[in-house]
Amino acid sequence: MRTGISADGGRCLNPVDESRMKTVLEKLYVRYNHRRLIEPDPLQFVYHYSSREDMEIVALLSAVIAYGRVRQIEKSLTNLFSRMGSSPFDFVMNFDERARAGLKNFKHRFTTGDNISDLLALLKIAIGRAGTIEGFFVQGYDSTNKNIIPALSNFCSSMLRIYAETFNRQPSRGLRYLLANPADRSACKRLNLFLRWMVRDDDVDTGLWKSIDKAKLIVPVDVHMARLCRILKLYNRKTVSLASAVEITESFAKIRPGDPVKYDFALSRIGIVEDCNGKYEHRCDNCELIVFCREESFL
Repeated sequence: MRTGISADGGRCLNPVDESRMKTVLEKLYVRYNHRRLIEPDPLQFVYHYSSREDMEIVALLSAVIAYGRVRQIEKSLTNLFSRMGSSPFDFVMNFDERARAGLKNFKHRFTTGDNISDLLALLKIAIGRAGTIEGFFVQGYDSTNKNIIPALSNFCSSMLRIYAETFNRQPSRGLRYLLANPADRSACKRLNLFLRWMVRDDDVDTGLWKSIDKAKLIVPVDVHMARLCRILKLYNRKTVSLASAVEITESFAKIRPGDPVKYDFALSRIGIVEDCNGKYEHRCDNCELIVFCREESFL
């Protein structure tokens, strides 16, 4: 695959290779982008509910603790939502000290029940002010911005500022991890994942949010996505950072300008479901990406 370096230092594909890659990515999309294949993705929990209010809250909670092993994430989310009753929205809007006590011994890796309770207390305030999480988020959204990063930064900063003002103390490290701010140069994989779920609308993503252009989204980059995008020569950095996520997104935007995050779920299936580790195994022969892996001498 022939690549070069663009004027801004990122990778660039010539038109022939862009066409080839788009064809391959579309095949992956057709193969993997189906609701029946969502499990074990944490997005599965969103579809356990039917009301928009419940789905929005479940999506945010599912995304912010989507770190670590997939099965542990499933176990933790099952535990969390069992404590929140039949309506997570009602649980949030009636959140009090009794509800906080019910989450006290919850733990997912280094996220504690107190961290989750602090987030729920904030959501109660935000939804009370704006009606929905979307309503609160779009207060900091400007459609003329190049991408969603400024709006996401405004969202995180606003939430943490409300916490400090309301509770007269600084947010804990655990809460700040759940609301990772792109201003700190984090790749913000989990919150970008949440935004993909909310904004895009297909058989996998919910499309619940109507006020944000999907062209503004940033690819949620974790180790699996980073490995695949490096194989595809979609970015030119050694570490996974916000700059990496932007560079990857801009590469996808050359292939799909109005929907640069379209292929995220399909590509993540290769890492999570197919357990791709960048080393050749017999199952690689059935993968659409093998042509690029061979060209780049990964296999």
